[in-house]
Amino acid sequence: MGHAKTSYVCLPCRASCKQPYDRDRPHRTCPRCAEPLIHVGSAFSAPPRRDTAAWRTLSVLLHAGVRFHKSCCGGPGYRPRTLREIRERMTYARRTGEPFARALVRHDVP
Repeated sequence: MGHAKTSYVCLPCRASCKQPYDRDRPHRTCPRCAEPLIHVGSAFSAPPRRDTAAWRTLSVLLHAGVRFHKSCCGGPGYRPRTLREIRERMTYARRTGEPFARALVRHDVP
């Protein structure tokens, strides 16, 4: 039986690819630009390449350390989809002192 595939993303190319995860080879490079790919997890669905706002949102999430791995209950949980949702969570994190990565995955911001 083959290994399950997981998603990797190249932010400069706005490209996503699925490859088998290999612990012995954790670093992959983009076939287009040879930049390092970011391992995003198996529950990831890439936005359309032309949707620059969605890729900006994804970039903020990935740089904050948020990934899209499946949890025990199915999906990765809540992830913001717009820059407005990210700004709301950034403001909440600054105001309360909650870590930025944890504030980003909150479903509701009080």
